Amino acid sequence: AETPEGQACGLVKNLALMACISVGSFSGPVIEFLEEWGLESLEENAHSSTTFTKVFVNGVWIGVHRDAANLVKTLKRLRRRDDISTEVSVVRDIREREMRVYTDAGRVCRPLFIVEDQQLILQKKHIRWLNNGLDDEGHEFKWEQLVKGGIIELLDAEEEETVMISMTPEDLETSRLQQKGIDPHVNDGDFDPAARLKAGTHAHTWTHCEIHPSMILGVCASIIPFPDHNQSPRNTYQSA
Repeated sequence: AETPEGQACGLVKNLALMACISVGSFSGPVIEFLEEWGLESLEENAHSSTTFTKVFVNGVWIGVHRDAANLVKTLKRLRRRDDISTEVSVVRDIREREMRVYTDAGRVCRPLFIVEDQQLILQKKHIRWLNNGLDDEGHEFKWEQLVKGGIIELLDAEEEETVMISMTPEDLETSRLQQKGIDPHVNDGDFDPAARLKAGTHAHTWTHCEIHPSMILGVCASIIPFPDHNQSPRNTYQSA
């Protein structure tokens, strides 16, 4: 990890390359939406034993809901369409029967490609539009349009716990082949110790894909050549 030596060791960390800090947005629109979508008040259900899911907004318990799975799907769909702020975090904790929504400032978020049905939403036309700065209709097309268009999603640390992230688009291709009953590694031949470890054979449930695996590094660590050939404290000394 990129952390200094000495007194601040483990307390100070460097920000990863594409990470950003949420600036915060009003929780009002989210609470209004929840109330329209079947949120039930605490008073009515204080002693109810049915399987409700508790709903929290910025840590405050505001009610309960009967169908949390659909509610989470709908909230994420709204976020990808930019109907609610793209920085809003939606976390469903199935074991604790809780749903937590965060709209506050100060959360570290990082961008990931969205995956649906084992396919990236990103297409070649989007790359072309990015290079030109304009889409086919002459409208501006930059990073902001990727996020608001539901191609890239900003996830904070807590929401990242609830998703499945593939390292490369090749992992998605492998999953698609396995779903069709084709073994992509059947002709791999001898074991190659230098090859990247392949994802598990049963991972057919990817929800996101890394923009690039090196985006987990900060500025200082990312400029070290072959960091995997160094003793780990040496990388720490250079990064701090």
